[in-house]
Amino acid sequence: MDVFTKLFGDLLVFVYHCFDRIVIHGYLSGLSRPEQVVHFFRQVVGIAAVSKEVLSERTADYQNWVEAFARNHHVPIEWAEKGVRKEDHVLPWQRRMTKNDAFGVYFILKSMEQGPTFRVTVPKYPTADPNYRILAHQRSRFTHYYFYIRDEVLGPMVMRVASFFPFQTTYYLNGHSFIERELTRAQIGFRKNDNAFLAVDDVAALQAVADRLSPDIIRQRLDYWTFLLGPKFSAKERKQINLSRFYAIAQIEYCRNFIFKRNFPIHKLFERSCELGLWRLTADKIATIFGTRLSRRHRGKLATVIDRIEHGHHVYRAYFKSAFLKQYEKFSTFLRNELCSNNLTDFGLRKGLDHLDAVRQTFQIITDRFAGFQAQWLNVHVDFPLLQRIALPIAIGAVRYPGIKIHEVRVIRLLEVLLHGGTHVGGWTAKQIHQAVLTTFHLSDRAYGLNQLRYDLRKLKGHGLIERDCFRYAYHLTPKGVQVALLFLFFHKRLCGPLANSSFHHRPDPQHRPHSRLEAAYHRADKAIERIVDLLAAA
Repeated sequence: MDVFTKLFGDLLVFVYHCFDRIVIHGYLSGLSRPEQVVHFFRQVVGIAAVSKEVLSERTADYQNWVEAFARNHHVPIEWAEKGVRKEDHVLPWQRRMTKNDAFGVYFILKSMEQGPTFRVTVPKYPTADPNYRILAHQRSRFTHYYFYIRDEVLGPMVMRVASFFPFQTTYYLNGHSFIERELTRAQIGFRKNDNAFLAVDDVAALQAVADRLSPDIIRQRLDYWTFLLGPKFSAKERKQINLSRFYAIAQIEYCRNFIFKRNFPIHKLFERSCELGLWRLTADKIATIFGTRLSRRHRGKLATVIDRIEHGHHVYRAYFKSAFLKQYEKFSTFLRNELCSNNLTDFGLRKGLDHLDAVRQTFQIITDRFAGFQAQWLNVHVDFPLLQRIALPIAIGAVRYPGIKIHEVRVIRLLEVLLHGGTHVGGWTAKQIHQAVLTTFHLSDRAYGLNQLRYDLRKLKGHGLIERDCFRYAYHLTPKGVQVALLFLFFHKRLCGPLANSSFHHRPDPQHRPHSRLEAAYHRADKAIERIVDLLAAA
């Protein structure tokens, strides 16, 4: 259990960590280099001279196959519109697949994008082989196909296929979708919104499923969809060049989610962490969190920022090389720490899919360090403007209730009487409260009338400090009312009164104080207040 969970466990419902977004590149291991492509066409296919037309012929064959696949399976196929997010455009079809509990391809988008390919040129000077051509890597714009899939194991995923040699594929996965499928299969109840679990019947099972996402599971599903939807090669061609796919992690996100009982602590913790993080998370601390040492040869970003302020959804980021840690609150329910990497070599890790477990272990350590730093900063007294809030008038429907000021003597008297209501199990009636106030504070009816009492009770009831006893006109303090009443009374009688007297009228001599722990605490409070005033004046 991390330090953050230990310190704020009473505010949390549960905590879980898992992979969120995973982007994987798939490379044809037998056709990734220029010499391999030349060998394939000349020795396997039987074409003497490799040209742009020869490569384009394979592209045309695959494009025709995709069009036929969409037509035969009644799958919509469209060009992606500029300025429209692809995920938003296909969302209705994804919801329909989820509602029908169906699996397979439900949409295909075409997009003109840059991708890796080969450039074919004729040598400048004649060679002994008249069919010799120079092949070199280059990037150019050509058609890419986005296959939107609902998989039985991985859930919703996207497979992008380049339609030109070497037919590079890219897969977009989400770890939360895999967890959702596994929990559904195990019949464990949960509530999920977007890419977050907000409630679950078995937290241990949720974490066990998240840890079960392995390279073998991912590779099995990627091989299946690549064979089904990828470029086609005959059995003879696959056998002669030992054609296979190598999967490498291009981008990965690992998140640690803190699910809170209510929104208020999330917002206060996030605000405070942003304020402290911008000036406390220095370069050396960022390097410590990421587990490396700074040097003059450091390349890449090294900064802390707050992004997306114009959208009203703040995201705190700490950048390190090609990776960054970000924190944000979402759905007014959970706080997420997320580590994103675009280059695993920044952490000394390999990009191959087989090293996914090593990535998980390393990212767990880094997010744990980040949570530990934040827990140390946040484990302090934070301002809560209770007195400011309760002093403001509130409106409930068409009724407006005045505010309650801490210096109002009538309210202090009323709260003190209500706190000592042990003999009235069913609550106090207005007349009983009125008589108790008059008797306790030696007041007359003229000094504090029954109508004045009813006005004060109305204010307390509007702010949720008192409530009626069922259908009777009898009142008692709510749990919130008890806390506010104790705060008001202690502030006046036990805290503010003695400290104010020592500051303005008479301060007892510390050399001759009685053997009282309470009196010793007051002396320490006096010194602490003086120290705080000096620090504020210096700032």
